[in-house]
Amino acid sequence: MPGVYQMSVDVATQYLYERSQQGFKSYLVFGVIDREKKDSLGSPALDPDNVVCRLLRSVIEAKIPMVGITDLCFCEYTSHGHCGPLTADGSTVKNDETVERLVKQAINHAQAGAGVIAPSGMMDGTIGALRKGLDAAGFIDTAILAYSVKYASAFYGPFRDAADSAPSHGDRKSYQMDPARGLSEALLEAELDVQQGADMVMLKPAGPYLDVISAVRSRVNVPVVAYQVSGEYSMIEAAARNGWIDRDRAVLESLTAIKRAGADLIISYYAELLSKLLPN
Repeated sequence: MPGVYQMSVDVATQYLYERSQQGFKSYLVFGVIDREKKDSLGSPALDPDNVVCRLLRSVIEAKIPMVGITDLCFCEYTSHGHCGPLTADGSTVKNDETVERLVKQAINHAQAGAGVIAPSGMMDGTIGALRKGLDAAGFIDTAILAYSVKYASAFYGPFRDAADSAPSHGDRKSYQMDPARGLSEALLEAELDVQQGADMVMLKPAGPYLDVISAVRSRVNVPVVAYQVSGEYSMIEAAARNGWIDRDRAVLESLTAIKRAGADLIISYYAELLSKLLPN
């Protein structure tokens, strides 16, 4: 992923300060830790002093006026790369145990200063449990951005390499969505999350699923977020570096299509570039 880097807390804090001076209002943070610190349960994710929590506190202490959005999952912290503790046969994630641990992780993030919690593991019942847990802990104003429609996609590969979160065996098809399924499943997932208390719903990836973005936008009454993922980014970068496409035009065209499909907000690795390409 050319132009995308892992950052230590001090470097990330300075980077975010510079972005805030350019008018950026929020950031999405993923935790990356040394492989030898990982275990089968993803225990470092529950450390209130882990890298995500330290960054949240650092940004607040530096008085940077940006909202912290935190990815809520265990895949970057487990030794096997799956999104929570595994069943005895290792075939899938223990849903209910993972949800309980996600609530603890979310409260740690909120205590450290997260304004938005973004659970990405696609565990059933996560949103309702998070809303209940955050409210009980006093974080009634902490918003939830649900990864409501997240496909078991080939387009996540570059990110998983960058974050060292690829599964060591198998895949995530038992808890993420089948790309071949119809719109009804996507609509159901989004509606269930809204009913459970989601403040926003996300679709991921974005570009290959413009029809799903449009359908969800027409069905729910909360903001719809689309995530232009690492594979989408890397394909544009690779083609541009080979001289096959005009990078800037391709970026604008891809993001315009996502917006036209109905996305209220777009998460993209091209945020900085887009701020330079669009008129003030």
